[in-house]
Amino acid sequence: MAPLGDDAPHRPSPAGTSQTASAAADELGVSRASSQEWLQVEEWAAEEQWNPGLGDTACFHPTDPEGFFLGRRGGSPVSAVSVVNYSGDFAFLGYYLVHRDLRGTGLGKTTWDAAVLHAGERTVGLDAVLEQEPTYRRSGFVPDYRTGRYGGRLTARGAAPSPSVVPVTPEHFEALAAYDERCFPAPRRGFLERWLNAPGHRARVFLDGGGDPAGYGVIRQARSGHRVGPLFADTPEAADALFDALTAHLSQDDEVYVDIPESHEAAVAIATSRGLELGFESVRMYKGTPPAVSSERVFGVTSLELG
Repeated sequence: MAPLGDDAPHRPSPAGTSQTASAAADELGVSRASSQEWLQVEEWAAEEQWNPGLGDTACFHPTDPEGFFLGRRGGSPVSAVSVVNYSGDFAFLGYYLVHRDLRGTGLGKTTWDAAVLHAGERTVGLDAVLEQEPTYRRSGFVPDYRTGRYGGRLTARGAAPSPSVVPVTPEHFEALAAYDERCFPAPRRGFLERWLNAPGHRARVFLDGGGDPAGYGVIRQARSGHRVGPLFADTPEAADALFDALTAHLSQDDEVYVDIPESHEAAVAIATSRGLELGFESVRMYKGTPPAVSSERVFGVTSLELG
């Protein structure tokens, strides 16, 4: 997600700061961040109520270790952008953040300008809060669809577990990687292997009559509650069964969240039938040719930070 750079609501700088915006940006150094350094950015995301999953950095950063950028002043991180190159054709931009005391000083734009060079000529996707859509349009991004985060406590569940839904095992990986490529704009085998097997992640696959994947999903613990993503399936029935299997271990007091393309009526219906309500909205935007995916299979996106 990319909403909190220089165009975010400005908060006054700490007492004693009198630098102009241009001077603040001039003294900024932008360089790549290690996974350990990126944990600070994950904390910033939590402070902004993005509700990151526990351990997200361990899954995200190795996807493209060269694609995580920090702006530093005096050796201290003050801004961030990630530009993850998935393939020779597609990259995804996220984590556009500036320390809340320094917004409006040009630091975000300087960091952005340095980071986006990493994408080269690739199509770049991002998820932005609605009020920032005009900002990204000016940078050449075009809106594709809106995503809504549905969340809350589950007030209803499916009638009975589906025997077609089973835990993901290593034997499923090759077929799942091929299935994932239908639903995501680029191959992401390394990320997928980490995502399916990370501590605290529960992965389930829906198998058709021939034993082939007809959908899969993952749920992970977040700073608040649990987050489902991705949730990919051939049919609403398969997605429905997967959602119930993923959330079966949750208590009535647990909260669950899922990011859903709002034009996907069947996906929205699954969430609302379980008692989840729309929270905030974002807009998926692309600079370059929008990638071709089986959007009808996307009942829940993987994340707003890496697509």
